[in-house]
Amino acid sequence: MTPQTTEFIEPSGWARPRGYSNGVLAPAGARMLFVAGQVGWKSDQTLVSPDFVPQFGQALSNILEVVETAGGKPSDICNLTIFVADKAVYEEHVRDVGAVYREVLGKHFPAMALIEVTDFLAEGALVEIQAIAAVSS
Repeated sequence: MTPQTTEFIEPSGWARPRGYSNGVLAPAGARMLFVAGQVGWKSDQTLVSPDFVPQFGQALSNILEVVETAGGKPSDICNLTIFVADKAVYEEHVRDVGAVYREVLGKHFPAMALIEVTDFLAEGALVEIQAIAAVSS
């Protein structure tokens, strides 16, 4: 028996989203993994760079490492919430962000939200990403 995978939900008549899905349905029997907000730091909790794109890439890599530690894979990620200190910086670097995203997660685009916030707990952080994954039992 092949393991079930997530199902992407796109209401008929809606414009096709670019870079995300409107809904992701977890397969029956999957274990839900809630990944805490990850910033762009390495395992020693030092930021990889003062710049947005490297921090974004590291935060995504940290998400993937937690998912893989639980036995999952990128396609098990159902939801990403991306918190940014400055939406204009995100928009300015959106092409580079897309390239880094595809390097880390491939062409898997879960349900996503982007939220601008005023500050992060980690000094110097410009982005924080949290995730929900449905890992096969």
